[in-house]
Amino acid sequence: MKPHISARIESILTANKEILAQSWDQEYSQAEKSLLFKKNYQKHIYGLEEVDQQRILNELEKLGPIQSYIDDPEITEILVNQPNQVIFEKDGQLNIAEDFFFNRETYHECIERLCQLCGSYINKEKSFIEAQIGHLRITIIYGDLSRGHHLLSIRKQSQKVISLDQFQQKNWCTDSELNLLKHIIDKKDNFIVVGGTSSGKTTVLQALMGEVSPTCRSVIIEDTQELRPSNALSVSLLTKTDFTHLKNSVSMTDLLKRALRLRPDRLVIGEIRGGEATDLLMALSTGHEGSFGSLHAKNHSEALLRLEMLIQMGAPQWQRDSIRRLIGLTIKYIIVVKKEKSERFLEGIYKLSSVESNGITTMK
Repeated sequence: MKPHISARIESILTANKEILAQSWDQEYSQAEKSLLFKKNYQKHIYGLEEVDQQRILNELEKLGPIQSYIDDPEITEILVNQPNQVIFEKDGQLNIAEDFFFNRETYHECIERLCQLCGSYINKEKSFIEAQIGHLRITIIYGDLSRGHHLLSIRKQSQKVISLDQFQQKNWCTDSELNLLKHIIDKKDNFIVVGGTSSGKTTVLQALMGEVSPTCRSVIIEDTQELRPSNALSVSLLTKTDFTHLKNSVSMTDLLKRALRLRPDRLVIGEIRGGEATDLLMALSTGHEGSFGSLHAKNHSEALLRLEMLIQMGAPQWQRDSIRRLIGLTIKYIIVVKKEKSERFLEGIYKLSSVESNGITTMK
């Protein structure tokens, strides 16, 4: 934060405290206090450049230094570890911002404003928030769980849909890989997109959805809304977590069961991360072709192992051989995406070829 902005904010906050102290004696109405606050603000920003005035307004009434990063389309993620440390992601790289919050108090006020926008609150009993506001996915973790400072993460959903052809033009994949991806969609083979954190799994899923026929009805199931239906026939379903009344929560498994009654041509799962893997593969085994989703894994071998473990979570009584046969029966391809430094690319497309006693074999 620039020193002259910090000094002005300190002067405004000090004067505001004096106004509050006087209001007890003078019995000011709320309208009178608001007017005095406004005059105080205008007095202390007088003579500043417009950009500096806006920065002070952001600190006192909006989201502080992160407001400009939210407004910047080049920024994809914003992280706050403590009031004097704001981090942002741009072009796939994390950077420590030069700007930061004035103090702990203004940072906590920013957190309160975000909670209000989320329609929630945070305290010792309710120690974290996960919410979606427009294209922003917000996570807040209470300070008691993070050594004194609230942790904040704001992930921005891309407003721009990239097609497979545009991916290929950026050297994300080769011509032959592009043709194979389109063939997989046309042939209605089931597949999983796998990759690590920030490897672009969701963006790739969206691009693949763009290749689906406009006469095809897809039912999308997600924890947070990131994928957009690619045509007017398709719909999205979102899980719901109610920490106060758990019986009111709606899980991925609940939505999968309901989705089967919505006449889906394809099922699309934002991310497979729990026991719902069992229900998904059972649904695919009944003939729901052309379905796909994403899974967090570094490579195709790890993806198969993790998928086995997730299915076992949903069906602990099943034998490993049965689980592997189900995977081999229902999943045709594993598409691996990667990120190295700031570059994202298609690492490979792996076809499941056979189920052996020691695992599932694949070929690239």
